[in-house]
Amino acid sequence: MQLTHIAIRDGRLSSFLREEMAMSAGLINRLKWHEKILVNGKPEHTDFAVQTGDTITVLLDAPQVEYPAEQGDLTILYEDDHVLAVDKPAGMLIHPSRSRNTGTLANFVMGYYEKTGQSCAFHPLTRLDRDTFGVVLLAKNGHINALLQAGQMQKTYHAVTFGGPEGEAGTIDAPIARKPLPSLLREVREDGKPSVTEYRVLERSEKLCKLELQPITGRTHQLRVHCAHMGFPILGDPQYGTAQSQAISVEMGIFTQRLCAKKIGFTHPITGESMTVESKLDA
Repeated sequence: MQLTHIAIRDGRLSSFLREEMAMSAGLINRLKWHEKILVNGKPEHTDFAVQTGDTITVLLDAPQVEYPAEQGDLTILYEDDHVLAVDKPAGMLIHPSRSRNTGTLANFVMGYYEKTGQSCAFHPLTRLDRDTFGVVLLAKNGHINALLQAGQMQKTYHAVTFGGPEGEAGTIDAPIARKPLPSLLREVREDGKPSVTEYRVLERSEKLCKLELQPITGRTHQLRVHCAHMGFPILGDPQYGTAQSQAISVEMGIFTQRLCAKKIGFTHPITGESMTVESKLDA
């Protein structure tokens, strides 16, 4: 994988790497000793005098992974040389764990890169729960990942809940903390971290509600905890649902939480373009 920039001014190579290409000092130092920074196709030191019209190329290496690349179904929503966006189905883990090393999104993405001859890494910018489905944005290398992490992303979810809010739109401002060990779940608690979610009603029926949810903060299980705390748990949620919501889920044949990562908006780290990627799935 490589980054390319054509100089429109004269200057030291290091200034182009830091300013126009937004590379960190650590990345520049690591790559220069491996002759991965080129000007007009030749490796050069960072003090090299670049002239207008010169082509700067940075060769980004992809670290070896400890899990296998696998061929599998992968719904690609958007792709260019720097980012990839895919739809993750419910029931799929994002990344391998010590207990499961195959069948995850990471395995299938690395299999896709292998099949298409791309030397890329797996850097998810959105980390969905196993049973949450929808769009996942991925950076193809560590440099692009760092640029995206430093920017702003707007995440929009759709959820079907048992019951719903009284108003048509509003904000949930309730701090979230981890429950006492050994539990891995979260709860609303005064000593928790600040947690804010904005919501808007999309549809209503007698017992159910379809909501648009926008997490302003990014706490673990935030949307699930906030909806449950407000009295309208997400349908099919096995951890935060109530006995009533679980009963109607079973009655409707729903056995996974109806929470979809519907859209993600971001500024492209190379082009500066404002982009929105939308899932083909629906809550």
